[in-house]
Amino acid sequence: MPRYEYRCRTCGDTFELSRPMAESSAPAACPEGHKDTVKLLSTVAVGGVSSAPSPSAGGCCGGGCCS
Repeated sequence: MPRYEYRCRTCGDTFELSRPMAESSAPAACPEGHKDTVKLLSTVAVGGVSSAPSPSAGGCCGGGCCS
């Protein structure tokens, strides 16, 4: 289940909630009980090193199966 980050406008607390994507825009009360919150935009960092060799030719999939 995705985690969403919110900030309370009353006390300034930042908190996360796990909820279905369909409820991502639903109101969320802060842990102190304040109702005036806003959903924050989160950034996702993806990194890593691939151990697979890079395709040198063969089309979009690298295996030559694409026309």
